[in-house]
Amino acid sequence: MRMDSSSRHFQAAAPVASLIATLLFVGCTDQPGAENAATKPSASAEAHDDHDHGHASEGPHHGSLIELGNEEYHAELVHSDDGTVTIYILDGSARNAVPIEAEDVTINLTHDQAAEQFKLTAKPDTSDPPGKSSRFELRDEHLASDLDAEGINARLVVTIDGKQFSGKITHDHGHDHKH
Repeated sequence: MRMDSSSRHFQAAAPVASLIATLLFVGCTDQPGAENAATKPSASAEAHDDHDHGHASEGPHHGSLIELGNEEYHAELVHSDDGTVTIYILDGSARNAVPIEAEDVTINLTHDQAAEQFKLTAKPDTSDPPGKSSRFELRDEHLASDLDAEGINARLVVTIDGKQFSGKITHDHGHDHKH
């Protein structure tokens, strides 16, 4: 079989092209700190792994957690015997306070086909910077009682950096808390 010159060039170049394609696909890990894209977990896989294995079941103040966004943030709901309901704004890991510029946050609550809305006003922690708050409170025994009632539908609505978040409030009756 006789090959013309273009076939010989193609046949000689094929192994080189294959090697280049392999290196591009696999990636180069000879540089310090470089990671192979094929073996590095994606951000969603890391978040999923963190969610399944490292997700807190309660907040730093021993309250119920509320997911905001796709775990971009969390809020922690705590209420006490005197009817004070407190919301703490937390980061995605539900460990650290996130002070925000909002003057209040809202709890929308529905029970017995009646809808109610409660505004919790900013009560900055001592570590919050001026003009921002990571803590919001309202003293309302009715709200505190309703949050413990069966069959309620409650959502927290909060604006963080100009983006509105809404998270379902669930209450775990199986843990110890301060009421």
